[in-house]
Amino acid sequence: MAVFPSFGPEARIHRLTTEDGVTMRVVIEGTEPDVVFVPGGDQVADAYSQLFARLSDSYRCISYDPRGAGDTTAPPPPWSMADYARDCAAVIDAFCGGRAVVTGLSLGGLVTQATAIGFPEKVRLAIPMGTAAHIDGFTRDWMQAEIDLRRQGITLPDYFLAPHYAAYAFPAKALCDPVLWAQVKESYTERFRDRDPQDTIDQWQACLDFDCRDGLKTCPVPFHVISFSEDVQTPPAMCKVVSDLVPNGTFHEIPELGHVSLVRHRPGVVAAKLREILESAPVPG
Repeated sequence: MAVFPSFGPEARIHRLTTEDGVTMRVVIEGTEPDVVFVPGGDQVADAYSQLFARLSDSYRCISYDPRGAGDTTAPPPPWSMADYARDCAAVIDAFCGGRAVVTGLSLGGLVTQATAIGFPEKVRLAIPMGTAAHIDGFTRDWMQAEIDLRRQGITLPDYFLAPHYAAYAFPAKALCDPVLWAQVKESYTERFRDRDPQDTIDQWQACLDFDCRDGLKTCPVPFHVISFSEDVQTPPAMCKVVSDLVPNGTFHEIPELGHVSLVRHRPGVVAAKLREILESAPVPG
């Protein structure tokens, strides 16, 4: 089984090298208008393949492997969220004529915010999912523990990978589904078995260092913030801080979904919410 579901035959792979010396693998499917999907931590563009399959009939869906994941190379870390935002802006310039809707999950949600704050002229609409303006509380302690574990050279055995990470990604009802669990168990074991510990450290540290609370207060970009009611990593209250701080913010909470339910669990539900927002939200030209 593939680590992530595969893209359809219409998807096209491109290579983009930025002025910062980043060479990214970029995947595009569909026709305009453009929506850029920013992957989460430890994810690659393929994490959005099931959303592409449901939205590329109406939108040109674009994603890419971020720094520290997949078939993308970058200058040595440390990396900041501003670095990730410049990468996203470069994708928008290269493939979207300099302006696009931007959405992303988790780390991708932080990048969405950073791009809207740093490059507001390039972002028509921001849709961060499973996100935060500043990571604190349990989520900070958990992420710091994961970073420290790797810095100490501790490697989780294969048999522990899926039971460990899936509990943070999916709701209890999903994990009780034997068919879904079989898929998740195989894919998560394969995915994290080959994950470079330093890449996780560098990506997650950029998340912990990010605090955009002040930047959101003056950001002119309209925001639709999507949360998931069973999300352990970024609970709805954390997401709502983002929509409350930005001048033009709308908050959405999707019931019965976890942090990564858009992969394998309920991609159709997330795609439907995105389509609803894209079709109804007034998007500046």
